[in-house]
Amino acid sequence: MTLAYFDCFSGISGDMILGAMVDLGLDLSDLTGALKSLDLEEFHLEVREVASYGLRATKVVITVPESILVRTFNNIRDLIENSPLPNTVKAKSLEIFMRLARAESVVHGKPIDQVHFHEVGAVDSILDIVGAAYGFEALGFTEVLSSPLPLGHGMMKTQHGSIPVPVPAVLELLEGTPTYSSGIPTETVTPTGAAVIKSLATSFGNAPPMVLEKIGYGAGTKDLGVPNLLRIVTGEPGYLLAESEELACQISTNIDDMNPEFYDYVIERLLGAGAHDVWLTPIQMKKTRPGTIITVLCSPGNAGAFKKILLEETSTFGLRTVSVMKKAIDREVITVDTAWGPVSVKVGRDGNRVTSVSPEFSDCAQIAGEHGVPIKEVFQEAQSLARQKFDPGPDVD
Repeated sequence: MTLAYFDCFSGISGDMILGAMVDLGLDLSDLTGALKSLDLEEFHLEVREVASYGLRATKVVITVPESILVRTFNNIRDLIENSPLPNTVKAKSLEIFMRLARAESVVHGKPIDQVHFHEVGAVDSILDIVGAAYGFEALGFTEVLSSPLPLGHGMMKTQHGSIPVPVPAVLELLEGTPTYSSGIPTETVTPTGAAVIKSLATSFGNAPPMVLEKIGYGAGTKDLGVPNLLRIVTGEPGYLLAESEELACQISTNIDDMNPEFYDYVIERLLGAGAHDVWLTPIQMKKTRPGTIITVLCSPGNAGAFKKILLEETSTFGLRTVSVMKKAIDREVITVDTAWGPVSVKVGRDGNRVTSVSPEFSDCAQIAGEHGVPIKEVFQEAQSLARQKFDPGPDVD
């Protein structure tokens, strides 16, 4: 299980991401082969070891011929879908490009299929995005977390004329993301960098507890007056000191305006999609309105699917995501014969020690109803019989 923390202390861009991934150990020949599988113009990928204000880093330089070709989102989608890349890499690449397309659509007031990608549609940007998606899979990242993003300021020249920094597409991409002013008078977060980190990261904040394993530094191009580097730190979650613990993702949202009849359907959809657990918590919200927190516990790699369900099926306008540690004890189901009939019992063990004995409620309820006995008597007898199987007590002469 590999956590990756993107420490974006001076910003983030596509080439910085690739550089840090190569510095972590992403095989250059494999990366080049994956990118060459795209039906693109000829390009040359070069890796250099550089220094930025005394700090060593890896710089990825992609050289492409000048081209007047301008691609639309549909062009890029076809390019990726028709490639022999692994399906996981295709899906992640398309997710990143879709974020970009939506942002550009809002900024320019055009439908997604009419948006022309200029910088984003350039060959080097396509390679940055597909390369980042490939690196995510090849390096085996289980979950990506990120620091808040430092934004620059000022003006920059584009094909549309001079526009403010951060550029509008970056701000659109970073809606809901923790940011702060870096004080640097130039662009520090590019549209490509913003789209990639928003697609890869499950949350933004301080570095999580980790057992550090590797550190990769990717260099940017500009002289910012400070080290222009992206640092990716990888390792095992710091909590993983005990056996049977695993990293999980907890997604939650507060709701106060949804038909309560919908909750049952939403919970069934979430559980049917493979959620570890789903629960509701009553709360009091603004204007003393009663509300509900719906919380989903899931594997980090599947968090996106559950976020999609919550956004589609509930009235929420946003979600919270945190990484948590989950410890699950070993369990088995046995059957005991009570005076009224068989009952299934779930037995939990922590190592060799039995820690939980829980009769199946539906079995107890059925027997209680059929025989006219209190359900608690059925439950208690089933629990007692199950405990005797594992702790029969001292022998009696």
